[in-house]
Amino acid sequence: MERTTLRRRALFAGTATVAVGALALAGLTGVASAGPAGTTAPPVSADSLSPGLLAAMERDLGLDADDARSRIANEYRAAAVAAGLEKSLGASYAGARVSGAKAALTVATTDASQTARITEAGAKAEVVGHSLDRLEGVKEALDKVALRKAPKDVPVWYVDVEANRVVVNAASTAAGTAFLKAAGVDSALVTVARSAEKLRTFADLRGGDAYYMNGSGRCSIGFSVKRGTQNGFATAGHCGRVGTTTNGFNQQAQGTFQGSTFPGRDYAWVATNANWTPRPTVNGYGRGDVTVAGSTAAVVGASVCRSGSTTGWHCGTIQQLNTSVTYPEGTISGVTRTSVCAEPGDSGGSYISGNQAQGVTSGGSGNCSSGGTTYFQPLNPLLQAYGLTLVTSGTPTDPPTTPPTDPPGGTWAAGTAYAAGATVTYGGATYRCLQAHTAQPGWTPAAVPALWQRI
Repeated sequence: MERTTLRRRALFAGTATVAVGALALAGLTGVASAGPAGTTAPPVSADSLSPGLLAAMERDLGLDADDARSRIANEYRAAAVAAGLEKSLGASYAGARVSGAKAALTVATTDASQTARITEAGAKAEVVGHSLDRLEGVKEALDKVALRKAPKDVPVWYVDVEANRVVVNAASTAAGTAFLKAAGVDSALVTVARSAEKLRTFADLRGGDAYYMNGSGRCSIGFSVKRGTQNGFATAGHCGRVGTTTNGFNQQAQGTFQGSTFPGRDYAWVATNANWTPRPTVNGYGRGDVTVAGSTAAVVGASVCRSGSTTGWHCGTIQQLNTSVTYPEGTISGVTRTSVCAEPGDSGGSYISGNQAQGVTSGGSGNCSSGGTTYFQPLNPLLQAYGLTLVTSGTPTDPPTTPPTDPPGGTWAAGTAYAAGATVTYGGATYRCLQAHTAQPGWTPAAVPALWQRI
């Protein structure tokens, strides 16, 4: 199969979508901002998920609405627990993943004495031979060689946290072995797997409902963003270079690429004119738009859905983080591998897990008839690279400007930094912290179940 980037109109979790008037971008209503470093508001309740996203999860993942809500709620909790354990385990941390219909969390470590800590946090502990830092060091060595000269017949390489190894997909064993030799890495840490995959970016020069570059090529919007007071949207870097002008879905003047990186990475942002208003939504394609509440990164095994102008909504799971791929244009590092399908014109579109933006469509192989594999550029590095702020929904991202005048009694207090696992009392009940954060007025334990679990 040939691997491509997706260049037509698609929405991607982690890039910004800009909408005006009738521009139907999935689920963005209300403008509130999240920090440029990706320190956005916590996930909100899974009960608020859009009908369109639930319908796509039922079609692609075989989950009914209740199962989908339950799974996403579990995935939110798993992401919070995994983030806390990564910090506390330090050099022994070896990755995390979720599995099964209930998204059960497994966290790996190289230190058997840490298993109790993992179990107490609510995850299954697994003792392995190699830390995540060590495996990512091997992958970084491969990346350095590939960025100088893209390897021939080696389309993909990544850290497989479940196998506790680096995996190199190659057209032949000889091609994979030559790649390892050029990088000087320890082959004992690497599995070379045969693959017929030929990656490409999903580009298409046909007209369609998307945005157009210099009046010709077509790509998809990702997520709405701001840089100071300047509105704009995030998208894929292969869609345009700095100075490339864009027209909107209606062929009206829209904006100009302000930053673009490709290859190496695959991200960009477009500053738009005053006629285009940023909305915190992703296009649900007739099934109801999806509101973006933040950009908390999901873990391996989590469900993820993609919105694109060519193929609409499709869902799957996150297979590997920090993957490197080789397109005809060069090597891209740091993308996330998924089982979601896509087709030409979906480039730049949104990937979202629940209501949390994940990234923008880069490329892949296959199609949405026979199935495929896709890769997205994670959103938070994109925001950091260009100093952008993700446009999100107003609750709970923006706490009330005036704290409650008569708060219930208890030990919880706004302005306090809470670590995952900490307990507080509030309103006569006890709560356990699910995700490390600094409490803000309005983020009370009873109001933000993604941060606090009543015990």
